[in-house]
Amino acid sequence: SQPPIPGEVVVRQRPPRDSWKVGMLRHGKRVYAVAVGGATRHVYTCGSGYIRVWDESALHAWDKAPEAQLDLQNPQNCVLTCKLFPDEQSLITGGVSQTLTLWDLAPTPRVRAQLASTGPMCYSLAISSDARICLACFRGFVEIWDLQNQILIRKHEVPIYGSRCVDIAGNKFWTGGEDTSLYSWDLRSYQRLQQFNLQNEILSITHDPSEEWMLVGLRTSDIIILHTHRKEKFKAVLQKYTHHHSLKFSSCGSYFVTTLDESIHCLAAPSLQRLFQVKESSDILCCDISSDNRYLVTGSKNSATVYQLMY
Repeated sequence: SQPPIPGEVVVRQRPPRDSWKVGMLRHGKRVYAVAVGGATRHVYTCGSGYIRVWDESALHAWDKAPEAQLDLQNPQNCVLTCKLFPDEQSLITGGVSQTLTLWDLAPTPRVRAQLASTGPMCYSLAISSDARICLACFRGFVEIWDLQNQILIRKHEVPIYGSRCVDIAGNKFWTGGEDTSLYSWDLRSYQRLQQFNLQNEILSITHDPSEEWMLVGLRTSDIIILHTHRKEKFKAVLQKYTHHHSLKFSSCGSYFVTTLDESIHCLAAPSLQRLFQVKESSDILCCDISSDNRYLVTGSKNSATVYQLMY
């Protein structure tokens, strides 16, 4: 079924009709997480041992050196997930490490704080829209951090097989994983609010900018779009059993990108109309869209690919 057209038609930025490959960022190792700044036009590629920082000139080049390399405290550590703050002045990273790292990005990138986490591997991070709260997902629990005071507020138990990914929207947060259920939780009382059985393993979840819709990516590569308050649920069937899956909603809310193994699909939201598709030569491990909706960047086995979105 198709989502209804809302009564009050909101003027939104139209979604892109295509993309154009404009550059390659040579990270040198697997890129497990990537963040793209819209205002600063900087890209942060993350993986084992280090993060590389790329300025705008590198986005339109094929072999340019990074502007900086940020070495992790322990070279054995690996960043698996990162989130840019809404003001794009800070970045938080997590992964195979005993800490979450808070980075100041301007004027030059440096570590602001190390938050001592209680789990060996952070799978997923989420930041509230006001950048006050960060959620970090570990096997069987979610850490809830006060970012301003750098204090762990709560270690919240979630089903052990429902803890691969986390997202936050308004006063709720959402978790999902191998047990095929999407759970929502109250951020104040920590009570479980809802449980949706989606029948397939959940690989990723993300919300749209209005915080009205949640996107859920499944192992079968289907995308479920759920309304956060009303009982509405729609499905885009992409028909492919997938190993690597990432989802990113645009800041304007009119489209999202999903990567499934080596292919990129761009879909309109909430209609789920297909806009364009691109195939890469190897599996895509992560993706991000700049907040100005100009660039899409995907991370793969030793580099990141930069696409300019065309309207």
